[in-house]
Amino acid sequence: MSAMRVGFGYDSHRFVEGRPLVLGGVTIEHDRGLEGWSDADAATHALTDAILGAAGLGDIGTMFPPDNPKWKDANSLDLLKRASIKAAELGLSLVHADVTVIAEQPKLSPFVEAMRERLGEAAIAGYSNVSVKAKTNEGMGFIGRGEGIAVFAVALLEER
Repeated sequence: MSAMRVGFGYDSHRFVEGRPLVLGGVTIEHDRGLEGWSDADAATHALTDAILGAAGLGDIGTMFPPDNPKWKDANSLDLLKRASIKAAELGLSLVHADVTVIAEQPKLSPFVEAMRERLGEAAIAGYSNVSVKAKTNEGMGFIGRGEGIAVFAVALLEER
């Protein structure tokens, strides 16, 4: 019997003028993007953290330090792929991931399938092994006020 490992990831970023909004590797039409060192893709960051956690490899800031110029404006899908390769080098593969994006605006449901495809490919798992859901925060807190976006992710890895 193979061993299973679970990792949990979380990320949030505030909105900022002058940047594109990228979530799950998909550029989404919106009046603001997310502030961050890389492309600030909170969905991909949360999944990367979940995979790194399940693999016992720390977190995204440890593997890709935000003070390292190499990662400035990095494509987060590339970071996810690098983390997934590190997990694979330890004999671990992604069985399933579940990602929940919490945002008041923009409406994300039209982009969920494209996010699943891109995240599944970058995580070396495929579309059917990644779930993406979009929720609102019912007008509460920083998300409800339209100040930013938060994302939760869980990843199940299996030893090969």
